[in-house]
Amino acid sequence: MTMTKISRRLWLAGLSALTVGSMSLGMITTAAAEDDVVLGALRFTSHGAGFVAFERGYFKDEGLNVTFEFFQAAQPIAVATASGDVDFGVTGVTGGLMNLAEKNALRVVAGVLHEKKGVDGMIVLASNKAYDEGLKSIDDLPGHSIAMTQTGSTFHYMTSRIADAKGWDMKDIKMVPLQKVGSMVAATKSGQVDAMIMVPHIAKALAGAGAAKQIGKLNDYVEYQISTMITSVDNIENNPDMVKRFIRAYSKGIADMNAGLLDPNADTAEREALTKILHKYVYNDRPYEKAAPSIQNGAMFLNEGASLNKTDVEKQVKWFKDTGLVDSDLTIDQLVDSSFVEIN
Repeated sequence: MTMTKISRRLWLAGLSALTVGSMSLGMITTAAAEDDVVLGALRFTSHGAGFVAFERGYFKDEGLNVTFEFFQAAQPIAVATASGDVDFGVTGVTGGLMNLAEKNALRVVAGVLHEKKGVDGMIVLASNKAYDEGLKSIDDLPGHSIAMTQTGSTFHYMTSRIADAKGWDMKDIKMVPLQKVGSMVAATKSGQVDAMIMVPHIAKALAGAGAAKQIGKLNDYVEYQISTMITSVDNIENNPDMVKRFIRAYSKGIADMNAGLLDPNADTAEREALTKILHKYVYNDRPYEKAAPSIQNGAMFLNEGASLNKTDVEKQVKWFKDTGLVDSDLTIDQLVDSSFVEIN
């Protein structure tokens, strides 16, 4: 072999190594260009749009590397978002969230879960003990105890909306803060509290198993914006494009959820595919065959395009102020940033 051939072979080998190295560097650069994003969520079907967006690559398509942080109640999600422990949260409009918004720590940027007539929503359950003692319907709630996570939680607000619709005084109902959804369920099953309002995938399973009795539905009395998407003021001011991309990807998950799980004419294969995705996050401690009915029963109406009912959120702010749970001069525009989604 001549020196010319050896030199050429070595040169080609070096060029090949350089090319591979350049490709690797390019791949590293591309990966580094992705925004790392943490989403705070509950293991509920109603939070499923984020799971679907993740599993179907909608976040990746927007250059977002998303991981999840799971919580046991809504208010801690707001705290974690304000502190930067999570970048986005799906959570109800709570008193804690409002106080953090007034401190310029976070904002509501989109809508997620909306209680809507004609679609399965929050269910009112009575404990078997209370039911046997006469708590047979919504009309019987005054004088009884109702579980909630925290004072000022969505469960607290939902109960007040029923009370308003029925003309009751909230003083006639004993609200019992138990910190976690799991604790609410346990207290209702054991009869330590008389009633609770709960998402359908949990409520229907309890009623179906004979562990509690269904006595009413929230949307018989009120339609309202239950949960919203929140992010930090820092993200809004310093990375608004990332916020837009996140909402765009999440909205695709919402569209899939509504079409595949709420439409009675939905394709059976698509319904099963979505249920299998959700099973990775919801009731994932149960075999799929047992979990699937509860997961599907938990499908609720999600705001198309992550649109936000700002008018209803403003009504919630007023209630929190009127009841003294939020003692501030918070305005709706301090709480809601209207620049990312359709507002109504």
